[in-house]
Amino acid sequence: MTGVRKDIRTLSKAELDDLVRAWHLVQNVDPADPDSFFQIAGYHGEPFRGAGYNNPQWWGGYCNHGNILFPTWHRAYVRRLEQALQKQVPGVTMPYWNEIDEETLTSGVPPIFLQETYTFTDGKTIDNPLLSYTFQKKIQDRIYQPFPDADYSKPKGYATVRYPFSGLVGQADVKTTEDYNAKMRALGIDKTNAMLNNNVIEWLTQEFYYPGGEGVKPMKAHVAEKYLECLNAPNYAVFSNTTSAERWNDDLPEGVKLAVPVESPHNSIHLAVGGIHIPSQDADAADAPDANGDMGENDTASFDPIFFFHHCFIDRMFWTWQVRHHQEHALVLGQEFAEYPGTNSVDAQGPTPGVPGNTWLTLESPLTPFKKPDGSCMTSNVSPSPLN
Repeated sequence: MTGVRKDIRTLSKAELDDLVRAWHLVQNVDPADPDSFFQIAGYHGEPFRGAGYNNPQWWGGYCNHGNILFPTWHRAYVRRLEQALQKQVPGVTMPYWNEIDEETLTSGVPPIFLQETYTFTDGKTIDNPLLSYTFQKKIQDRIYQPFPDADYSKPKGYATVRYPFSGLVGQADVKTTEDYNAKMRALGIDKTNAMLNNNVIEWLTQEFYYPGGEGVKPMKAHVAEKYLECLNAPNYAVFSNTTSAERWNDDLPEGVKLAVPVESPHNSIHLAVGGIHIPSQDADAADAPDANGDMGENDTASFDPIFFFHHCFIDRMFWTWQVRHHQEHALVLGQEFAEYPGTNSVDAQGPTPGVPGNTWLTLESPLTPFKKPDGSCMTSNVSPSPLN
């Protein structure tokens, strides 16, 4: 065990100083360094590398969504950043944002993620590295061509944004986004923070959200309830991802309570922080029709620092499920889930670099690009506990 991960709201001032110092330093490491925030954040989606380069049918980032590797890949991902932070400040660990505690349900995002500056105990003040990340070099979206209104390229100097702002700054969007964000900034930071907090609260506590479009039915929000329900998922496949859970639920007899995968509330928080609102319930929705923050897109989500605190909470929920279902020492994927929906590299988002299309996934599949000490790729059962 390398340390204890805590709720970020409970950190002492000394612990918070160490955490912020580590984040400040890692964000300023040379972007070519493997331990830089730029390099590690870039594993998830952009800048796209390896298999699928320039091919919109092939996911370019290393992340896994919609398959059984979702919890374990992201566990390894959080740990990789944590190791980089510890190289800057030995002993620091990644806290989690408890997304279902009373303070979040009533007040929204912890204030540490919203303040523009941070003042250390010794009086030194810096720009808050937990608010955003400023790109040290550009990234180029290589797969947006069929969707010119979704170009997630970012120039050097771009700072990540959240709801109610927009981060669409590709060639076709930059002027529209500048005008829109200027209108948001004119409201003042207290107002825009309140809009973000209200949006997160509504996603967590309200029953439905409305994706929009003629004839589109409302979809269940109620994210706090989903987090609690996912702990009752009957097996790892169903708990781990939306694809497997959808098939499982399709096969349930009528009237039986549907299973909830942890990936479902995870997705919702990305949308809440990134920029999807609940227009029927959000009084501010009309003021943010073009919100498109970085957390709302796989391509760029991991460049927003809050991503890792969100995923640290997902990992906490994963560990809680493991303990409840007696899988804390080894995960179990029963034979009945071999070649099940959610166990193929083309399910959901599509293949990742180094994984051929139509590859069957198991708990022994490599969690690329994360390595064991011997240089081989980590797998889902190499380290079933969060910190080992």
